Amino acid sequence: MPVAASAVYFLNLRGDVLINRLYRDDVGGNMVDAFRMHIMQTKELGTCPVRQIGGCSFFYMRISNVYIVIVVSSNANVACAFKFVVEAVTLFKSYFGGAFDEDAIRNNFVLIYELLDEIMDFGYPQNLSSEILKLYITQEGVRSPFSSKPADKPVPNATLQVTGAVGWRREGLVYKKNEVFLDIVESVNLLMSSKGSVLRCDVTGKILMKCFLSGMPDLKLGLNDKIGLEKESQLKSRPTKSGKTIELDDVTFHQCVNLTRFNSEKTVSFVPPDGEFELMKYRITEGVNLPFRVLPTIKELGRTRMEVNVKVKSVFGAKTFALGVVVKIPVPKQTAKTSFQVTSGRAKYNAAIDCLVWKIRKFPGQTETTLSAEVELISTMTEKKSATRPPIQMEFQVPMFTASGLRVRFLKVWEKSGYNTVEWVRYITKAGSYEIRC
Repeated sequence: MPVAASAVYFLNLRGDVLINRLYRDDVGGNMVDAFRMHIMQTKELGTCPVRQIGGCSFFYMRISNVYIVIVVSSNANVACAFKFVVEAVTLFKSYFGGAFDEDAIRNNFVLIYELLDEIMDFGYPQNLSSEILKLYITQEGVRSPFSSKPADKPVPNATLQVTGAVGWRREGLVYKKNEVFLDIVESVNLLMSSKGSVLRCDVTGKILMKCFLSGMPDLKLGLNDKIGLEKESQLKSRPTKSGKTIELDDVTFHQCVNLTRFNSEKTVSFVPPDGEFELMKYRITEGVNLPFRVLPTIKELGRTRMEVNVKVKSVFGAKTFALGVVVKIPVPKQTAKTSFQVTSGRAKYNAAIDCLVWKIRKFPGQTETTLSAEVELISTMTEKKSATRPPIQMEFQVPMFTASGLRVRFLKVWEKSGYNTVEWVRYITKAGSYEIRC
């Protein structure tokens, strides 16, 4: 549930109340005394930002020389409460010229009360966008003489902005060349057994956009996700030829995405913010295309020698290549000497991390390379104990490849002036936790 704050207090370091606002009548006006006695005077401010005293919870955060305390009497979303505090401080700074401290609060208490009435209603957070609030709370704060930050210019078209339709984008943007850059960045996580069976595998991805578009454009993004394609075929009353489809899990969108349209049509429609932003995040657990397969063979030849053989195969297309491939093969701490033979790249022993580090600058697709190493160990008097070895770890980066199989089918841009747009799409897959037991 949202915050549902009963009261908000602004205190200085001595515990004096600078400003307070009661939103509900379920707590008394003396709740700040409990905070001052049980938390501030007991020197426990740094232990935990959430404390429970009696039937109330206190969420507090120190900004400069001011404590902001939120009091709630029921179960509440703690993360939302602290997010509200951070956004509120950012709003106050935009009015006060970049400063937020005890002096700024004392000089602007009338303005702060007016803002507190707008940004929280009956304990529930409301719109905290400074660009929107400055359209109808036009009072200027008393700026600190040490602040050199210029005053923010008001955004035109207040009615459109206050509705919340495009609060993240201002009107009147003009570019000579209208471009959209779209990056699909994925991290593939793998845990494979020594026998080659996959124990755990998933892909976490995000779609990053950089928009340089004039006016107020409306964008529509089409992906090869299964649910979206099925919905599109139903709306068009004909089957869609799309090739491979994927199932997206745990999708999170930027606030600009029209969720109503996504729920009904399963299309990602939005008016983008200007510049760079993260459009969406997702996770995929089924049908993951592993970019590399690692086949390790480690033999112990007596007490003082080991033979290590590692074969790495690239599974992606032959026209694609990986960059910055690093394979870390753990060895015992008592390693004394190593010798290598590699078909590509370079290898060395790193005593700081007890690993053989094999680096390959450029790894073409549909190829394989091998490492053979002899490891000499220091003979010890203690009896050898059998223990599981740490897994082999990989680092890599594969441009123009997605482990999930996600593809952008189309990116359409509509704007009333009808200008032409240049779209750039790029894919990249990185190693997350890519481990192979040996």
